[in-house]
Amino acid sequence: MAQLVELRSIDVVPDDERHGTAFSQFTLWLGANLQITAVVTGALAVVFGGDVVWSLAGLLLGNLLGGAVMALHSAQGPRLGLPQMIQSRAQFGVRGAVVPLLLVVVMYVGFFASGSVLAGQAVGELTHTNDTTGIIVFAAVTAVTATVGYRVIHTLGRVASAVCALAFVYLAVRLLERADTSALLHDAHFSLPMFLLAMSLSASWQLAFGPYVADYSRYLPRTTSTKATFWWTLSGSALGSQWSMTFGVLVAATAGEKFLDSQVGYVVALGGTGLVASFFYFVIALGKLTVNVLNTYGGFMSMVTSVSGFRGQRQLSRAGRAGYIALVMVAGTAVALLGKDSFLSSFKDFLLFLLTFFTPWSAINLVDYYLISKERYDLVALCDPHGRYGAWRWDALAVYAAGLLAQLPFLATSFYTGPLVDPLGGADISWIIGLAVPALLYWLVARRNAGVLPDPDRGASPSAARHTVP
Repeated sequence: MAQLVELRSIDVVPDDERHGTAFSQFTLWLGANLQITAVVTGALAVVFGGDVVWSLAGLLLGNLLGGAVMALHSAQGPRLGLPQMIQSRAQFGVRGAVVPLLLVVVMYVGFFASGSVLAGQAVGELTHTNDTTGIIVFAAVTAVTATVGYRVIHTLGRVASAVCALAFVYLAVRLLERADTSALLHDAHFSLPMFLLAMSLSASWQLAFGPYVADYSRYLPRTTSTKATFWWTLSGSALGSQWSMTFGVLVAATAGEKFLDSQVGYVVALGGTGLVASFFYFVIALGKLTVNVLNTYGGFMSMVTSVSGFRGQRQLSRAGRAGYIALVMVAGTAVALLGKDSFLSSFKDFLLFLLTFFTPWSAINLVDYYLISKERYDLVALCDPHGRYGAWRWDALAVYAAGLLAQLPFLATSFYTGPLVDPLGGADISWIIGLAVPALLYWLVARRNAGVLPDPDRGASPSAARHTVP
């Protein structure tokens, strides 16, 4: 058990503790995406007015584009041996990185809550209690699993990828037996706003993984191919999410109000009754456990990174680890209990809200890592506010703010609609702007300031030079 429980948090994983292959990213992200919330995300494309054909096309394009961005983050893990968000210190400063980090923690809590609502329904049915009890039981199991850490998370991903894949094949067969697929496929009427909505839903789903995807690739050997890590991550995540979302589109198009009234109940009833129904409640809970553990673990990592930027702490005791994870669990559970009766109406806006804040971060992080730093970071300086990267990188923070503001005219949510949405026929293209504008601005700013920061091999201390990724 001592070897099973993870000891590391935001510190660098040394080479003698590295293990696994890039294929582990495929099974983890396939299992994390074959789950009920992804089904609901796909269904939203139809619920809000899209047809089956163009909804599927939009979802596929969004999954591929957003998944490629997410997989580029994953490829950073083996190279650096660090969690994802601590790398943001190279762009925003050791303390300045707390700005996107706080937003990331909000994201984790939100996804924990949304996942707990649906999983709580399944657990409530399995335990013959109610949704509230199911949410609390599910949250507790999630926290315990996240506390054990990296190895059990990947084991859970392998199990979920196999079990959930078989379950979704069976459910798809049952659905196609009931659905008039010919009529659905022939009722195609292209609408640019609805196409872009579907694309935004799936892109936001993928981009939201970006702030923690390298957390689950950082134990891979340093020699792991960057291309292999990228392609296995992209294929697992895009395949799993498109599979689930396609199922969601077909369910929403055929079931209508029956699905809207009870997403979990309808899917389980599609599978069967009695022991078969119990099995599908278990499958739903297993799929949600896989991804909610990722959210809890990522939230814990982000909080530690935020605090350590000011306290200088690099390692964490087991009690401290459990405490941070408990905070994520309590916050997420509270939100789930408060919002469980209005889940579907608020989930779309939550996804698009997340997209607004994380596309600029992704753009800045990827431009810096691949184009400016050329995959080379001074790892010691990432923990030193007086070192190479400084405490606050105001230029990068200004670019991040500009990326946020640039999206507002193109943003369409229930609580805010930008002035350029109507001229575009109601289409929301804010996430495209949120990637392009900060990527260009950061590239220009970073190249202008390239001479200000010393080269890690020349200007860093001997200790720092030894810890620079070559």
